[in-house]
Amino acid sequence: MKQADQANSTPENATLIAAADDPNMHVLDTPLVRGEGKQVIDRITLRKPRSGELRGVSLSDLVNLDVTALSKVLPRISTPTLTEFDVANIDPADLVALGGIFAGFLMPKAVKARMESLSA
Repeated sequence: MKQADQANSTPENATLIAAADDPNMHVLDTPLVRGEGKQVIDRITLRKPRSGELRGVSLSDLVNLDVTALSKVLPRISTPTLTEFDVANIDPADLVALGGIFAGFLMPKAVKARMESLSA
């Protein structure tokens, strides 16, 4: 194997490549640790919520990325499944990144397409 190929085949690079391929996945800056280190969560993938998964939460709070609203919705749409306790203990930078992914789900396709054309 060439040296350049070896450098690209590290687990960290594989994680970054996977995250680049899936815009709904975030690699955590600070991994979550559960159960005295028995489970470490280093990446989270979100899926677009269905309307029922937004129950009990104000849409305006979600648009504003309110922490309390996110702590209720993120466990419903995350893989691995987060708990409200996990969300309360997540690094703020990671919460903002997950909130950004979530905010993308709330945008109509036309708005996303316009934004993509401006950034291209």
